Amino acid sequence: MPRKLLLPYKSVFPHFRAPRALHDSLAMNAARSGYRVFSANSTAACTELAKRITERLGAELGKSVVYQETNGETRVEIKESVRGQDIFIIQTIPRDVNTAVMELLIMAYALKTSCARNIIGVIPYFPYSKQSKMRKRGSIVCKLLASMLAKAGLTHIITMDLHQKEIQGFFSFPVDNLRASPFLLQYIQEEIPDYRNAVIVAKSPDAAKRAQSYAERLRLGLAVIHGEAQCTEQDMDDGRHSPPMVKNATVHPGLELPLMMAKEKPPITVVGDVGGRIAIIVDDIIDDVESFVAAAEILKERGAYKIFVMATHGLLSADAPRLIEESSIDEVVVTNTVPHEVQKLQCPKIKTVDISLILSEAIRRIHNGESMAYLFRNITVDD
Repeated sequence: MPRKLLLPYKSVFPHFRAPRALHDSLAMNAARSGYRVFSANSTAACTELAKRITERLGAELGKSVVYQETNGETRVEIKESVRGQDIFIIQTIPRDVNTAVMELLIMAYALKTSCARNIIGVIPYFPYSKQSKMRKRGSIVCKLLASMLAKAGLTHIITMDLHQKEIQGFFSFPVDNLRASPFLLQYIQEEIPDYRNAVIVAKSPDAAKRAQSYAERLRLGLAVIHGEAQCTEQDMDDGRHSPPMVKNATVHPGLELPLMMAKEKPPITVVGDVGGRIAIIVDDIIDDVESFVAAAEILKERGAYKIFVMATHGLLSADAPRLIEESSIDEVVVTNTVPHEVQKLQCPKIKTVDISLILSEAIRRIHNGESMAYLFRNITVDD
C-alpha cells in the first residue's frame, strides 16, 4: 500500500488561520523565554542592590516572599510564573550568614521545581570563602557550600573578588569572578586629589600581589608591612601539623624525619618609603579591623600624613565602626557587595562605591549569550 505524503497544513489548506488561542500560546512562550531577577532576602538593606541592578536593566524585581517562621525556619514563596525563563537570584550576605545561605538554597530549589530554564546566583560576596583550605582536622566548608548550591539547582554563579581564585574549581558549573578594582581605582583617581603623592600599601606579604597590581596601574610606589603579630593563613594551611606532637611517640626504627623549624616573626618593619605620602592600604575583605588599625598606626609613625583603606567587601563586624572612628585611618572605601548602611551611620569615615553597573551588565550578557570578555579587559591572574 503506498505511503501517504504528509504536506504542511498551509499547502493543503491555503486559507487556514490559526485560532487566537494558538497565537496567544506562542506569545506566552516568547515571553517565557525572557528573564526575571529575584532577591533572596526581603529586608530593605539586602534588596537595595537588587533594586539598583533591576533599574539599570530596565526590569522589575520578581515577586516573591522570603521570611522566617516563628520556629526559625526559612520559607520562600514565588508569586509569579518562571517556567522556561532565565532566573537571576541576587543574594547579598548580611550579618546572619547561615540564614542567607538557606534563603538562597531554598529559593533556588523552589525555582528549580517551578521549571525555570536556568537559575543563576548573583552572590557579590561569596560566604565561607575564607574556609577554602584544610586546617587541622577541619573541613573545606567552601567546597561543601558549592556542592549544596549545585544540588539546589543553580546552574551558574556571578560573584566578585573571591578570597581565593581557586574556589572556582569547587563548582561543577560556570563561575564568573568579576573584579571591583576598576571601580576602586576610579575612586582613587577622582576622589583623592593628591593621589599622585600616594603609595600603595600591603598590610601583610599575603596582600602584596593585589597591592602591586594597584601600584602598577596607578604608576605609584609600593610598600609592604612585614612582621605582623597575628598568625596568617599560611601558618595553618593544610593540616600537616596533624597528629599533634607527643613527647614519647613511637617512631619506626631507622625513620628519622628532619624537624621543621618553628616560625618566628621578625619585628614589624615597613618595606618601602611612606614618609610624607598618602598611604592607601588595599585588600579584598575588611572584617575585623584590628589589623588595619595597627597598620595605620605603623604608617603614621613612619611619616604617612593621610591613610586610606580600600577593600571590595566591607563586612565590618563587631566594633569595626567604632575602632575605625577612633583610629588614624582617614577613610575606609568599600563597595556595596555587602549591606553596611548601619555601620556608615556609626562611622562617617566609611564610604561606598556602587558596583551594580558591572553586575547588571553581566546579567544582560549571560541572558543574551554574549561574551563576558569585555568585563575582564586587562585583568590578569594577580588581579
